[in-house]
Amino acid sequence: MTPLRPLAVLTIALSPVAALAVPVTVQLNDAGGRPLPGAAVAIEVKGRTGKATAKAEMGQRDRQFTPQLLIVQTGTAVSFPNFDTVRHHVYSISPIKVIDIKLYTGTPTEPIVFDKPGVAALGCNIHDRMSAHIVVVDTPTFARTDDKGQATFDLPAGEHAVKAWRPGQKSATLQTLKLDAAGGTSVLTLE
Repeated sequence: MTPLRPLAVLTIALSPVAALAVPVTVQLNDAGGRPLPGAAVAIEVKGRTGKATAKAEMGQRDRQFTPQLLIVQTGTAVSFPNFDTVRHHVYSISPIKVIDIKLYTGTPTEPIVFDKPGVAALGCNIHDRMSAHIVVVDTPTFARTDDKGQATFDLPAGEHAVKAWRPGQKSATLQTLKLDAAGGTSVLTLE
C-alpha cells in the first residue's frame, strides 16, 4: 500500500462554449505540484441521474490485477477473468463489498455486482504482491486521470460535486464546482 498523500490542488480549466456543455479538464496535483496519474475523479452533476447496467472487468495478467484502479458506477457487474496459467484467489474485506473467489482459472461464471459506493481494496491470497482497487461511484460521470494527472469532461452549467481518490487515500476528496455557460478558468484547492 502506498503512503497516504493528500491531494493538494485540483485545477478546473474551462473553455468558452457556444453549446450547452462546458468542456472541463480536471488537473490533480500532489502537495509538491506534481501530477497525480491513475486517480479516480467523479462528478455528481445536479439533475443527471442514471443507473448502470454496464459490465466491467478486473482481470489478472502476469500475476497482477489489470487495471490497478477500476472505476465503476453503482450497480455495475464486474467479472474477474484470470488470464494467467496459475490459479488466483481474489478477495476483498472492504465494507462496500466482501469478495472471496477461491482458487480458480478462467472466468468465474457469475460477475459480482457492486451495489454500494466507496472503495474496495482487492488482493490475492496466493500472490501477496497483487493488489488493486475498485472505486464505485453514484454517478455516470467519472474518469481516471492520465499520465499528466488530467481527466476531461463535458458538463452542463450549474453546481456540481467533484470527488477525487487515489490509492493510499483514506477517503475521497470533495469539492464543489460552479460552472456558468460563459466559460473562464477556475482553480479549486483540495486538502
